[in-house]
Parts: sequence; C-alpha cells; structure tokens
Amino acid sequence: MASDNPQQTSLPLGGQIHRLLTALGIKQRTAVILVPYLWLTIFFVVPCIIILKISFAQTVIAQPPYTPMFGPDSVPHDQLFDNFKRLFGDLLYIKAYGNSLQLAAISTVFCLLIGYPMAYGIARCSPSTRSLLLLAIILPFWTSFLIRVYAWMGILGKEGVLNDTLLALGIIDAPLQILYTPIAMYVGIVYTYLPFMILPLYANLEKMDMSLLEAAADLGCRPLKAFCVITIPLSLPGIIAGALLVFIPAVGEYVIPELLGGPNSLMIGKVVYDEFAQNRDWPMASAVAVAILLLLVIPIMLFQYFQNKSQEAPK
Repeated sequence: MASDNPQQTSLPLGGQIHRLLTALGIKQRTAVILVPYLWLTIFFVVPCIIILKISFAQTVIAQPPYTPMFGPDSVPHDQLFDNFKRLFGDLLYIKAYGNSLQLAAISTVFCLLIGYPMAYGIARCSPSTRSLLLLAIILPFWTSFLIRVYAWMGILGKEGVLNDTLLALGIIDAPLQILYTPIAMYVGIVYTYLPFMILPLYANLEKMDMSLLEAAADLGCRPLKAFCVITIPLSLPGIIAGALLVFIPAVGEYVIPELLGGPNSLMIGKVVYDEFAQNRDWPMASAVAVAILLLLVIPIMLFQYFQNKSQEAPK
C-alpha cells in the first residue's frame, strides 16, 4: 500500500541531486562548473601524474616492470632524471622527435593550403549546398579510421589503383614505389586530418561580415588585396584552431607511419610503442611521452597567455 506521507515518497534523480548539493553547501552553478574540471582531473591530470611518476622510475623484471616511487626499493635521488638524460643524449630519440615535428608541420601546411579554399567555398555556398558539402566532409568519420588507412595501402601499393591507372594511361612504364615512403605518410596524414582543418575554418568564415569586402571593393580595393587584408586576418582564429587540431595529434601519430611509412619510419609514436610493448621499458616510454606533452602543451599555453594579454590590452 502506498504511503500517504509525501516526505516518504521517493524523489526523482534530479531532486535527489539537488538535495545532496544543498546538504554539501554547493550551489547549482558551482556544480555545473565543477563537472568539466572533475572530468579533466580524472581523465587527464591523474593519468599525466601517473605517467610522470613512472618516468622517474627504473626498469625492473617485476610486475609492474618499474621501481616504486617510495620505499626501500625506490630510485635514488641522484638517478631520478636518468631517463630524461638518456632521452636527450641519444640521437635516436632526437631524430624521432625531429621526424615527427617535420611530418606534423608539413602536413599542417598542406592541410591549410587544401582546407582553406574548401572552407571558403563552403561558407559562400547556398545553405542547401552547404549542408551537402559539410556532410561530404564529415562522411569519412562514419568509417573506421583503420579501414581508411588500409584503403590507402591498396591505392598506393605497387599493384594498387594509382599505379594501375598510371600504367593504363601510359604515363609511367613501371610501377612507382609510393607505399612505405614519406610521401605515403604525408598523404595519409593530410587525408585523415583535413576535416579538422576545414571545420574550424568554415565556422569562422561563415560568420564573417561580407559587407566589409563590398566596402573594400567600393573603395577600389582589388579582390586579391581585399582577401589578404580583410579575409585572412579575420579568419586567423580559425587558422590557428585548425592548425592546432592537426599538428598536435599528428606529432604523436602511430598508425599512419606504421602502416604507410613502413618499418623504417622513425616516428616518436612508434618509439613510444616499441619502448612500452617490445622493450618493456615503461619508465623510458613514460619519459618520451612526458617530453612530447611538454613539447606541445607549454608552447600552446604560452601562446594562449600572450593572446589573452593582447586582447585585454587597451587599444
């Protein structure tokens, strides 16, 4: 028999959460703000702290395969930075970092050169055509990333679609070695990360006031000069956002260099995998990962800091 006392009736989930927040003295606005910070703390800050802790350890034949941070078996204080000394003293790691940064930087430039005209064209289309073009940009995400990379192996191989087409047209006499070369890696990176460049640029260009270009034309400014003086500066936030979305994941990319670049490709993502899975050197793999994080995050934080300062400065 149901109770006639309304206080004994079970509250819905929202009411229970509200009662809990009230009991803890937390305002609803504060709770909403704390949700993303709590998420980042659990899934970003805590894993980074664990990786940083392991990077100061040493490899041992045990489970887990590294020395504890505290206790009698911990690493002596004078040996805490041995992994980082080895990291910056070994040419293999330095070359891997250099190759990864070069691959990411050149791929970002190609994505910008290809993606900017595409985003500009989509932003200037009619709403119905714009929706179809955006769907075409997003459509590859409906397919597995691994399948798309394997498809490029079939296209770029010696007996692939590209070589067969060139041979049939009489452009080449023998199949070209494209797969397992840097060209194949650039093709894979640009193809995979091009949407991450187009979408931020489109979001920025779509909101641009076209009357500025009309005013420039009325004042005698040529279209190319108006594009360089008005459109590009106004789209700079989209360029920066797209470049970061392409450059950061491309630095640590593992699958594309492994499948399209072949076994001779020396990239930092492959080095991390080899140290972790094959050499079972978790401390060294963690040190490499920490160095990547510092290499990418610190410049971005400094850039964001100075950009905010410049926006806050009186004009």
